[in-house]
Amino acid sequence: MDDPTVHGTCAPGFEPVRAAFEENFRERGELGAAFTALRDGEVVVDLWGGWADPDRARPWQADTLANVWSTTKGMTAICAHRLADAGELDVDAPVAKYWPEFAAAGKARVPVRWLLSHRSGVPGIGLERPVAVEELYDWDLMTSLLAAQEPLYEPGSAGGYHALAYGWLVGEVVRRIAGQGVREFFAEQVATPLGADFSIGLGPDADLGRCATLVDPVLTEEMVNALATAFAAAGPVAQAALTNPQLAGHHANEPAFRHAVMPALNGHGTARGIATIYGGLLDGTLLSATGLARARESQGKEIDAVLGLPNEWGLGFYRGSDARGFGPNPAAFGHDGLGGSTGAADPENGIAFGYTLNQLGPLIRDDPRKMALVQALYTCVKGHQA
Repeated sequence: MDDPTVHGTCAPGFEPVRAAFEENFRERGELGAAFTALRDGEVVVDLWGGWADPDRARPWQADTLANVWSTTKGMTAICAHRLADAGELDVDAPVAKYWPEFAAAGKARVPVRWLLSHRSGVPGIGLERPVAVEELYDWDLMTSLLAAQEPLYEPGSAGGYHALAYGWLVGEVVRRIAGQGVREFFAEQVATPLGADFSIGLGPDADLGRCATLVDPVLTEEMVNALATAFAAAGPVAQAALTNPQLAGHHANEPAFRHAVMPALNGHGTARGIATIYGGLLDGTLLSATGLARARESQGKEIDAVLGLPNEWGLGFYRGSDARGFGPNPAAFGHDGLGGSTGAADPENGIAFGYTLNQLGPLIRDDPRKMALVQALYTCVKGHQA
């Protein structure tokens, strides 16, 4: 099969990123994708290529939208930090100060900080209340279920990835303070001022024709068996977070999924839009220096109680930490999405980047395609510093 055409530009000295992007198609199973990087506010990489659908009938365009799964969480966190910067949200105040119903079932003292850092004890809905995929589209239902939920482990005692719950938990705090939904708040406070092509759920008038079709990961028989074993062995905390309900990549192709407001998992955007937003964190447009420091402050290293992976959270963002998932700077921060997408910023090096794709990989974070792009980017950054 012929290599797909790659479009876009790289600044002089950043050609290795284009080479890595092209290699993702040849060697790592890429179908359609885009990658954008900024250096000190200037676009140094802006690439797209491949196909927006598995039939290879629609070329990936500069404005192709992709659902980016948990990359959305970083965008939702930005909304909370905008309110904190404005003095309207105290991250150390109890959630119940803003959302009184959340005090139920022993959660009266849980601070907002623990929502942002996945330590609330409520990583999902308990298995005694099965949740259907379609119920995820009902904001009032999901927030009421989470408000009533008894903690599944001692709040504050450990991080447990709030895979789906994060968006409603943080988003409802934003809604209670701002008096408008998180989709509208994000549009007005973040995306529109920056001219960034990103939304938390597609609005009712959005162009569905711009959306890439997501393709489920290609799994070997060994991977399928390993996943089945892992889910069977998972404790109730992990099962509540990851399997109630259990989502697959193709669910994101349904119009109802696209149009719902699920601030942990259905952000739609371009790589350029993601990079622009993370760039807005670096240049002071979105947050003050104090606000940025608060957002990226380490909450400690740990093994996640849901995923079993080593983590180092800021407030709503992964830190680069020992895994160097966002480049060599361990204090760089961002958020990956299921299957490979990402958005991140590195204040010390003036770097912001975004990556979108439609052929999902099997990993929750640090997909090999993303890592190849990030490593190539920093090879170029190092060369420019020499």
